[in-house]
Amino acid sequence: MNKIRRLFGTDGIRGTANVAPMTAETALRLGQAAGIVFTRGAHRHRVIIGKDTRLSGYLIEPALTAGFIGAGMDVVLVGPLPTPAIAMLTRSLRADLGVMISASHNPYQDNGIKLFDPDGYKLSDATEMEIEALMARDLSSQMATPDHLGRASRLEDASGRYIEAAKASFPRGLRLDGLKIVLDCAHGAAYRVAPTVLWELGAHVIPLGVAPNGFNINQGCGSTDPALLCARVREEGADLGIALDGDADRLVLADEHGRLIDGDQILALIARRWREGGQLAGGGIVATVMSNLGLERFLVGLGLALHRTQVGDRYVAERMRAGGMNIGGEQSGHLILSDFATTGDGLIAALQVLAVLVAAGRPAGEICNVFAPLPQRLESIRFSGPSPLDDPAVKKAVAAAEAELAGSGRLLIRPSGTEPVLRIMAEAEDEGLVRRIIGDLAAVIAAAATTSLVG
Repeated sequence: MNKIRRLFGTDGIRGTANVAPMTAETALRLGQAAGIVFTRGAHRHRVIIGKDTRLSGYLIEPALTAGFIGAGMDVVLVGPLPTPAIAMLTRSLRADLGVMISASHNPYQDNGIKLFDPDGYKLSDATEMEIEALMARDLSSQMATPDHLGRASRLEDASGRYIEAAKASFPRGLRLDGLKIVLDCAHGAAYRVAPTVLWELGAHVIPLGVAPNGFNINQGCGSTDPALLCARVREEGADLGIALDGDADRLVLADEHGRLIDGDQILALIARRWREGGQLAGGGIVATVMSNLGLERFLVGLGLALHRTQVGDRYVAERMRAGGMNIGGEQSGHLILSDFATTGDGLIAALQVLAVLVAAGRPAGEICNVFAPLPQRLESIRFSGPSPLDDPAVKKAVAAAEAELAGSGRLLIRPSGTEPVLRIMAEAEDEGLVRRIIGDLAAVIAAAATTSLVG
């Protein structure tokens, strides 16, 4: 088996549409290989395939379908739906595999393929490596015989099933009557279901990003570009702004003043509420190394632990399962509430925040700013050739920065999982110190990268 994954990254396979590896050929072979890996037992096997609103979904979907059918799997197509809906449907329909065609918050030119196991969880590294190894082989002898080919069908009520599941996560007895909510769906996968859920719960919904045309997903809208959301909240005098990304597994909020509320604040808010209600499991929550130190200090003050993982909601979910915890997420807005979903679900996380607002009867600006974040700064440095982290001058500078931050902050340097880029993050109570450390380190690392390139 291959030791290094070449296709799979931190969140499935992703790339520019119709350019290797994100081609119809790759999708076909992925369907064949994943079909082989997940054919277990003598029953009729089934895979659920959903997608977001990118034009290239029309390229990837039929290629995947052909691959799975050739491997003997029945394919159930559900059309544009959020990523968490695919995870939910995979479990609900007792499918052997779930597939989401999406590049999440990326522009329309990109696309990706995410896979879910029968329990609705993203695949482990080991399973992805097994599939990737099979994709490099001749699979003709393992394909289904003509009488055992799969069939394709469409599930017409798929969106209704997810709508009901999302509404069921909202506390019984509460409604959203009287709340004015600006909802930005990023012209993505939730453009129909998310406004419906909020409207059926009683909210006055002001929709943005609900007219996808194949090209405008995440374009000037959504959770990664929330300026429009914030402006519209102020303009409408709304109670809350909700911004999802292209596949609706990510969330950011805006309070009634149009001020952004990130994933760390949402985690803190829900953790405190669930602890008070006896709903919190595992004595803490899970977040990544990027979450603010202020979040950790806030949780410690409540007698709760913050368990950190590497970046990636898949690793957050794995740690949650291992530790029996039911809240986890990322500062970027990937939030996993395992009482209701197996993967990040922006809509369900927003509903939990709304439940707190309704119960408290106070504005979002008072409720959602739970802790004071420490000054945090992030810098990205592109390099070519060997990693600059191996350079002696860089090692010396890193050691000096860590010593200076010891006890008052922290330093994190990590390579990107998708490109030759180093990301430097520092945080401390002294904002000036953070700026200086990041500036000095960035200069040393950039010089080392330049020297390596020239050499």
